[in-house]
Amino acid sequence: MPTRPNPDELLDRVMRDEDRQARGRLKIFFGSSAGVGKTYAMLAAAQNLREQNEDVIAGIVETHGRADTEAMLEGIERLPLRSTQYRDRTLYEFDLDAALDRKPHVILVDELAHSNVPGSRHAKRWQDIEELLHAGIHVYTTVNVQHIESLNDVVGQITGIRVHETIPDHVFDEADEVTLVDLPPDELLQRLKEGKVYLPQQAEKAGRNFFRKGNLLALREIALRRTADRVDADMREYRADRSIVQLWQTKERIVVAIGARADEDKLVRAAARLAAKLQADWLAVHVDAPTWPRVTLAGRERILKNLKLAQSLGAETASITGEDVAQALVQFARSRNAGKLVIGQSHGHRWTRWTRWWRKNLAERIGSEGKDIDVYTVARPASSGQDESPRLAAEETRDDSGRLRRRRGYLWATISCALTTALAWWLIAYLHPANVIMLYLVGVMIVAVRYGRSASALASILSVLAFDFFFVAPRFSITVSDAQYLITLMVMLAVSLFISSLASRMRHQANVAMLREARAGNLYMLGKELAAVLTLEQILEIGRRHLGAVFGAKTAFCLPDSGEHVRVAAPEQHDAHALQQIDLGVAQWVYDNDQAAGHGTATLPAAQALYLPLNATMRTRGVLAFVADDPLQLALPENRQMLEIFCSQIAMAIERLHYAEVAQDALVTMESERLRNSLLSAISHDLRTPLTSLVGSAEALARQPSLGADEREMALTISEQSQRMSGLVENLLDMARLQSGGITLNRQWNSIEEIVGTALRLLNKTLGERRVETHLPVDLPLVRFDAVLIERVFANLIENAVKYAPAGEIIVVEARANAGMMEISVIDRGPGFPAGMEERAFEKFTRGDTESSTPGVGLGLAICRAIVDAHGGTIRALPADGGRGARVCFTLPLDKPPALPEEE
Repeated sequence: MPTRPNPDELLDRVMRDEDRQARGRLKIFFGSSAGVGKTYAMLAAAQNLREQNEDVIAGIVETHGRADTEAMLEGIERLPLRSTQYRDRTLYEFDLDAALDRKPHVILVDELAHSNVPGSRHAKRWQDIEELLHAGIHVYTTVNVQHIESLNDVVGQITGIRVHETIPDHVFDEADEVTLVDLPPDELLQRLKEGKVYLPQQAEKAGRNFFRKGNLLALREIALRRTADRVDADMREYRADRSIVQLWQTKERIVVAIGARADEDKLVRAAARLAAKLQADWLAVHVDAPTWPRVTLAGRERILKNLKLAQSLGAETASITGEDVAQALVQFARSRNAGKLVIGQSHGHRWTRWTRWWRKNLAERIGSEGKDIDVYTVARPASSGQDESPRLAAEETRDDSGRLRRRRGYLWATISCALTTALAWWLIAYLHPANVIMLYLVGVMIVAVRYGRSASALASILSVLAFDFFFVAPRFSITVSDAQYLITLMVMLAVSLFISSLASRMRHQANVAMLREARAGNLYMLGKELAAVLTLEQILEIGRRHLGAVFGAKTAFCLPDSGEHVRVAAPEQHDAHALQQIDLGVAQWVYDNDQAAGHGTATLPAAQALYLPLNATMRTRGVLAFVADDPLQLALPENRQMLEIFCSQIAMAIERLHYAEVAQDALVTMESERLRNSLLSAISHDLRTPLTSLVGSAEALARQPSLGADEREMALTISEQSQRMSGLVENLLDMARLQSGGITLNRQWNSIEEIVGTALRLLNKTLGERRVETHLPVDLPLVRFDAVLIERVFANLIENAVKYAPAGEIIVVEARANAGMMEISVIDRGPGFPAGMEERAFEKFTRGDTESSTPGVGLGLAICRAIVDAHGGTIRALPADGGRGARVCFTLPLDKPPALPEEE
């Protein structure tokens, strides 16, 4: 039925539309796994835009060597990539600043879940895309189902492979458009065999592990379901934006209403069976109506227990407020686009059956409110009763706090009636009886506002009896001489009861509003204080203070150390009793598994505290140990949700502080590196001239015929050591120049055989009697590189092999062309690289054995990596074939060599 739009909702909608117009649109090409064609579909869409004269550029597109995908880039402008130095390597990343300066209409940014190189402005590529969207640039991107954070562990359990690059769910959910790129498993496996997904050697390994048909079927189903959930969310948002009340039965969804009855678990299980039969989503909801204060402590425990039961059976739970239960249930069902409502039905008591002629039951009221909603009633025995039954009333009397409050209300109702009677008796000579009635109504209203419905009902009855006894003739009797006073007394009683009910309802609404305002205020103050903190201790102190004020609980934060073992942070700020309740074993499990555990959960429920993970954007930052004074508080869904929001805010503050420290450390490291390179460059320049002079003088002195044998040997030693020192200075100078980017490559077409021969002639004195074998096929293609620098790489690698290989062992240099790269290896039969040193060996000033007598300062391999990275290749250390010795392998990219002129 048509309803009048809410002005606040209209204003909010207008503001959201304005934000969307200023913001770029995000389109995600979504797939179940690699190889389904997401990048190809994205490029096809980009080509369609280009044909419509749209300004489209490729920010970064990962073709993975696929020729058909590469062909789709033809005609699309490519944005140059940004080179970044990381661990003495040059990596190429998406250039965010260049994209913002270029500001195209649409930009293609592949692989949404990609992690950027440390030191980049943002840690994740999806954060780069967020900045592009805020700048008004439309973005096309791709992502697989296993990269969505909430599905990451599910996919990991199915495939046995856990990916670490993920995106938060809200990035996927807030995308303006999601296009599912689907491919049947058989076709995907055929593409894998044909080499259209990975290179042949990678495809074989992938086929044995990830790309099994069962895995692909499961991933396809998950991707289809996730896309359907997003479409359903879009549809519900569309209905809300246009104030569409009627249900659109696009997907089965069931809502079950949970009350405080003792047998409500039967209702929950019946709803779960119905949802399973219909293959529908279902929600369990409790309506917190104005009658909530009448529910006993035992009733509240049953409500929370049944909500938890529904959640364990797969339902989404909620607790809502509303003046009328039927109206609140219908509004909730419509807001979630649920077409079926499940409620409980009993035979009721005798007096309730007599009132049915004027009071409809819940099912009938729901039917009147929502004619488009199907109502399912689950029969229950009448003996179970309701909260107002004598059996539950007996339970209510055992609630000490409730019993004391009710007694106080009844007492003040009696006192109010007595005071009003005394005042009216004193003023009766000046007041008309109608004004006396007004005095009694004021007393009833005051009692209703202060003590609720039961006390106000008693005040209403006492007021009618007192007015009849003291002020209606004949006085001091409950009989009435004038029949008109009967109508007066009946109206007075009805008005009194109505005022008491209305005042009680308003009091309940005011309490709910105050509670919500207090929650919003606490969240605002928490966010405001966390935004200004500078230290971890301040974050923890603010978190403890707010959690204690809102929930009345003792809290402790367990944060990980460098070994990923959680410890209580700042234990000196906790009392001994609170620390005794913290179980670090449970906290460690929560941190490792990223799941809540402890009191009130299904995992380790015997623990005294509730343990919640502090989940931030990138990872879990710690664990909150929470010991509430009233455990029932956390069982309420809204309180649990608020606690999780608190944890999220604190985790985000910890992560922000962490990345601020990382950025500061990176800045200090970069500045230190720059100063060190400047110092090395200055020292190297100043030492080269005197060392050159020293070498020349020593060699000239050694050639003097007048010197004796001992003096000539000393002169040769000086010359040899000076040359060695000169080589060290040359290495320092080269390292400084490479790190500062001061070297321009002189790329020319060269033969590997010639460069190896030149390097061996240069090392003639160093090699001595050592044998070097070269395994270089005659059909090796020419390679385009800087001959001087690559010669330096060969020289350093062969010299390094000479240093560590035993005398008499053969050093092998081999090369081969493979998959568009030239692979070159230098092999020795020495002790090899120590375990764990394969990667660190290429860092500056790193040696295999710090106490070794082998000369050198650990710059040779670092220079090799810098030179190879500058050429776009890779270098790595491996064990030699057979396990004895070391193998250093580096690659250089192969280009198409120029055509040689034909011989005449």
